[in-house]
Amino acid sequence: MDPSDNNNNPQFLPYITSSNSLQFTIHLPNSISNPSPNPNSISDQLLSLSIPSKRRRGRPRNTTSSLNQVYDNFPNYNGNQLNSDIVRNLTARTSTVTDASDEIIVINKEATTEALIALTAGFPADSLTDEEIEAGVVSVVGGIEQVNYILIRNHIITKWRENVSTWITKEMFVDVIPKHCSALLDSAYNYVVSRGYINFGVAPAVNGRIPAEPSKPSVIVIGAGLAGLAAARQLMLFGFKVTVLEGRKRAGGRVYTKKMEGGNKVAAADLGGSVLTGTLGNPLGLLARQLSYTLHKVRDKCPLYRVDGKSVDQDLDHKVEVAYNLLLEKASKLRQLMGEVSQDVSLGAALETFRQDYDDSMNEEEMGLFNWHLANLEYANAGLISKLSLAFWDQDDPFDMGGDHCFLPGGNGKLVQALAENVPILYEKIVYTIRYGTDGVQVVAGGQVFEGDMALCTVPLGVLKGGSIKFIPELPQRKLDGIKRLGFGLLNKVAMLFPYVFWGTDLDTFGHLTDSSSSRGEFFLFYSYATVAGGPLLLVLVAGEAAHKFETMPPTDAVTKVLQILKGIYEPQGIEVPEPIQTVCTRWGSDPFSLGSYSNVAVGASGDDYDILAESVGDGRLFFAGEATNRRYPATMHGAFLSGLREAANIAHHAKVRTTSSKVEKKPSKNAHSYACVLDDLFREPDLEFGSFSIIFAKKSSDPESPAILKVTFSGPQTRNHDGIRPDRHLSNKLLFQQLQSHFNNQHELHVYTLLKKQQALDLREVRGGDEMRLHFLSEKLGVKLVGRKGLGPNIDSIIASIKAERGKRKPGSRSLTLKSGVMKSKGATLKRKIVRKGKVVSGGNRTTSSPAAISRNKAVGSSSIAIPLTNVDLEPKPVCTIGSVASPSLNIGVNDNVGSKSVGSSSVYLLPNGSIGDKFEGNIGSSTTPILNVGGQTGSNSNAPSYPRSTYDDSTNTYGPPSSGNSAN
Repeated sequence: MDPSDNNNNPQFLPYITSSNSLQFTIHLPNSISNPSPNPNSISDQLLSLSIPSKRRRGRPRNTTSSLNQVYDNFPNYNGNQLNSDIVRNLTARTSTVTDASDEIIVINKEATTEALIALTAGFPADSLTDEEIEAGVVSVVGGIEQVNYILIRNHIITKWRENVSTWITKEMFVDVIPKHCSALLDSAYNYVVSRGYINFGVAPAVNGRIPAEPSKPSVIVIGAGLAGLAAARQLMLFGFKVTVLEGRKRAGGRVYTKKMEGGNKVAAADLGGSVLTGTLGNPLGLLARQLSYTLHKVRDKCPLYRVDGKSVDQDLDHKVEVAYNLLLEKASKLRQLMGEVSQDVSLGAALETFRQDYDDSMNEEEMGLFNWHLANLEYANAGLISKLSLAFWDQDDPFDMGGDHCFLPGGNGKLVQALAENVPILYEKIVYTIRYGTDGVQVVAGGQVFEGDMALCTVPLGVLKGGSIKFIPELPQRKLDGIKRLGFGLLNKVAMLFPYVFWGTDLDTFGHLTDSSSSRGEFFLFYSYATVAGGPLLLVLVAGEAAHKFETMPPTDAVTKVLQILKGIYEPQGIEVPEPIQTVCTRWGSDPFSLGSYSNVAVGASGDDYDILAESVGDGRLFFAGEATNRRYPATMHGAFLSGLREAANIAHHAKVRTTSSKVEKKPSKNAHSYACVLDDLFREPDLEFGSFSIIFAKKSSDPESPAILKVTFSGPQTRNHDGIRPDRHLSNKLLFQQLQSHFNNQHELHVYTLLKKQQALDLREVRGGDEMRLHFLSEKLGVKLVGRKGLGPNIDSIIASIKAERGKRKPGSRSLTLKSGVMKSKGATLKRKIVRKGKVVSGGNRTTSSPAAISRNKAVGSSSIAIPLTNVDLEPKPVCTIGSVASPSLNIGVNDNVGSKSVGSSSVYLLPNGSIGDKFEGNIGSSTTPILNVGGQTGSNSNAPSYPRSTYDDSTNTYGPPSSGNSAN
């Protein structure tokens, strides 16, 4: 049989007997389950994949910090030929040029090294990235121009990498770049600067470039983790006005360095992200260089200990590790044979299928070793192998930066502290709602409403999965599906501060085996921080299924178990294990600000989902960053940081496009004022009227898709008619009544509008529960916003004209026929209706424009009441912001400074000091009169923040120590 026919022969293809991705049997062709020496076998014809690097996170092997390490990215590397090979590859597409060598610029003789340095930054050696092509960095892709651009780009990156504490300017390259390539120099320099490949970080040369006064739009950054801090600093550097909202009492997010102390011992424990995985091109390594911090290479030595505390034989350790790696290679080949089917299969199922071949030959100790490697794999992915995608669990391996795995002495909190310096961060601001639309964003957080032009959401994937933040409108289904598909795993730690170091100081890691597969991740790996923490500190990892069980394990039980392991290892050697001075147990799965540790590719997901999570929504108003949005470097600290730089560039790009387009916007209609007057006249006799809502229809047809204009009237409390006449019972006097009422109260009403379809208007009429429920229906169900008359835009003029023409054709009495439908209410009733859900305080220095009597007036709204003075209302301000469920509708109503606020149903009054209608609150960091939004509770000052359990703000950690030490979780 021709081997090529094997792909069509069922006996040569793997298949499964269950659609359950976690429990099924994989039937394998003999070529995989029993490797054959036959050179024509299917398995031998497949490309042999390299051992995935992700498994190495917990147990490093021999590495090198030299650039030679990344030479592996070049097949058949020959050091002497690489430079000419790169040039030949770069010029391979330029066949139309007679003498290509005459056109290629020569910057220096280091093209090879510069290409490799650019490679560590994520650039291919001989081609453009998709982002560069999209940005149009060259006029023709694939020509000599591209070759020269790449050489210039690589040279600029290398120049900055030589001294990351300097600010690289374009003028530095004028003497080495030929004049005819000045446009390419501009293109390359602008690209690498705007995208954060150079000139970023915390060096004085960079900080000195941050403008004293921002000149660009405002951005609200949600979350002060590495992604949020990186984006905030970069945006400030670009000239944006930035406000960072952080729910915790500290910055850093899942990077948390806790100071542990007692008994004259002090140590810095990294309870979250701890290891810098790969230092070649790692931006956090570059930050450390800017701060003159020396990184500590995690040493390769990692002895393993059995359950009884005895050392594992090194030969046996090597034998099992080779077998484990072989199984992973088989799994890689299997997914190639399975094709798309592998997307619905877990890595754990594949490994278990292969492992069964070894059951008879593996003893108890070998099985324990095998389970230890699986625990290490689950640590690397923060997920159970039974839930990891066979097809894509290691999809990020090709982008591994390479280099040593390192600790930062003193903890990664030092990087966080440097990044957070001089960044406007508001702590303990828990975000509940994010509204976004074409006019901007609103973020409800910590009892306040923050408004900006754009927002960047950097919350962990676990928080997005938990749904604690409400997005209005709802996120696109594509993004919701991506959030659901991606996995978000768990890793916990136990940090123990001892009186002295009793373990060996010649190692940084050692492992411990367990006696069952279900507990294989329990205290399986120890990190010695004695050389970097400043004190005798051990960190113990809990991964996989054990990490989830650990969430409910009492801290005292955890400490007891760890001490038993340590005593089992060291006491037989004659080494006494002392009681720890202080112990901290993490609970990242219970932390409401993380709900887990880091992301992974679960069954059914793929690397595409990382890209989907990174997509902006709302026409470039709401952006997303974080490790779970970085396809190349997920589940890493540097991945989070790089995503922040990426989104800062995207935000700047959208702001530039928006600014450019606004310069060519249409001039307002010359008849805008006359149409506004016509609209006022038309609404004197609306087609429908209920509560504070009035509606006019564009035409009398029954077409449910025909347009309708909705007006909502917000007014102050009115006195009753002096003559006691009810306008709805004297229709002939209604027009006169309305004119007189408008003249008397023209400073006390606010009219806002929106355009609906006729069917939507009819549905709105049927909503029960009063005006508040109707506003809720508009926002939540229809997704519309209320705007001022000018906010309707010039396109509304034609509709107004058609309605006026239609009205001119109506016969006398047609209005009364509409009234008989029983759905109309008088304008007088409308004027008395009060639905005020968001107000702004307007002050005029020491001048108070409202009388005490006005301040004291109350009008019932449902079961609540609001005091609203009848002064200082601008009838035609800027377009009003989007309405929503919390603090909605977002109507900016000017009221007097002395107004208090009370809950209105499920919403609240929004008070802003020194504001006017249409103003945006953009932080006012440090102001003593910050706006307060009463969200289901009492209003108050910033100091009256919501009360939460101490463990919530201590990152859900539990601290344990001897009673005599007096230490607490804080």
